[in-house]
Amino acid sequence: MTNNIFEDNDFYKQEELERKFNEVDKNSFRTCFRVDYARIIHSPSFRRLQGKTQLFPYFESDFFRNRLTHSLEVAQIAKSIGLKFNQFLFEEGKANFKIDLDLLELAGLAHDLGHPPFGHIGEKALHEQMLEYGGFEGNAQTLRILSKIEKKRIVNKEFICGIDGNGNDKRVGLNLTHRSLASVLKYDKIIPIKNDDPEIKKGYYDSEKELVHAIKDKLGIKRNKELKSIECDIMDIADDIAYSTYDLEDSFQAKFLSPFIITSSIIDNNFIAKLRKKVNKKLNKKYSSKVIKDTIYEVFEKLFNEQDVNSSNIIKENRPYINKFMPYKTSHEIVERGYLRTELTSHLVNEFVSAVDLELDEKNPVLSKIKIDPETRLRIEILKNYTYISQIESPKLKITEVRGKEIVKEIFTQLSQKDGFKLLPSDYRELYDKVKGKKNKNRIICDFIAGMTDRYAIEFYGRLKSEDPQTIFKPF
Repeated sequence: MTNNIFEDNDFYKQEELERKFNEVDKNSFRTCFRVDYARIIHSPSFRRLQGKTQLFPYFESDFFRNRLTHSLEVAQIAKSIGLKFNQFLFEEGKANFKIDLDLLELAGLAHDLGHPPFGHIGEKALHEQMLEYGGFEGNAQTLRILSKIEKKRIVNKEFICGIDGNGNDKRVGLNLTHRSLASVLKYDKIIPIKNDDPEIKKGYYDSEKELVHAIKDKLGIKRNKELKSIECDIMDIADDIAYSTYDLEDSFQAKFLSPFIITSSIIDNNFIAKLRKKVNKKLNKKYSSKVIKDTIYEVFEKLFNEQDVNSSNIIKENRPYINKFMPYKTSHEIVERGYLRTELTSHLVNEFVSAVDLELDEKNPVLSKIKIDPETRLRIEILKNYTYISQIESPKLKITEVRGKEIVKEIFTQLSQKDGFKLLPSDYRELYDKVKGKKNKNRIICDFIAGMTDRYAIEFYGRLKSEDPQTIFKPF
């Protein structure tokens, strides 16, 4: 597939635009990245994100974000960052470098495709079931979905399911370009096949090892050099920005958090210690508890009566200065009024996006990096992890988590026991029949469960365990 539109753009080389399975482009007016973008938009995996939990269970309210709306927001933020970078490059006289905005949106839309039902607890449940066979990890699953599981091109009609007569997996998934696949490769590390550590390892599966080698070859990256493309880097910070702001907005709407509660929480030293540990681990820093507390105040100080605050005395040990600039009434209004909530998140997103800059690598543009000032990066990480600790790890969501983990593990147990594969839908059953070895067969079961929505998983579990089974005419 040729794309003359990229000939005067030094960000992309022709080899990067190639696909594993060569195709003839019938619509030459579209760039290859526009084609890839369309393939993701129309894929079942993308549609199913609407039934997967983001922060709060989908059935609690139509207001709360799900994985689909979160992915749309990440794509929009990534595109905004790309627009900013392209403007900067033009003003710097580097018009021959231009980040493709379709590719940025594609990365944002695709980045969470690998998330299983019930969010991170579902990910942990599947990982525990797959410990001896390569584990499970959401980003690794995303790459597998795009390169194998989704259905777009048949390489050989003799083995239409994608597995040849010797059990070799010949599927090409959506058959995206190598540069598009690179945009979702967040962790360039192979996950060990056998692992006794219950902690999830970030990376890609052994089954995608040759694919990652091919991506690096096409992008001109040595196999022993770590790859994280500039598009993936932008998507990653856009994801963090979305987490740090929109999950916070959902928590306000649910009335589980408010600016008053957040600024009051600095006196909880145990909470601050937990938050500090997570933030320092992610940023590889050693911020003190005082810095964490100061930053929490500063985020909200700017939005309220800043002129009434002596910022040099904002924090004193175990003594909040809430009423000087954060009256309860104002905090309550933000929780109750949609206009104020939107104004708050819009302010934060704009501040964070504005702080992201580009470090261009002219010799190898794919390895260009984003840079962001440490203070803003700290704010993003604190808000993201504050919501995670206060909500996802809270007792009110723990029951949902425990239930979700039980459902995922029980479905896996039932499908992996003798003759359990007969419960699989016909396409997965055919794959299971044709692949060789327990490792590959269990991976097929894992793929099936990972693709479930929360509702589908609950219903599947109910039909396995309920004393009141549903009609046989409702298909799996």
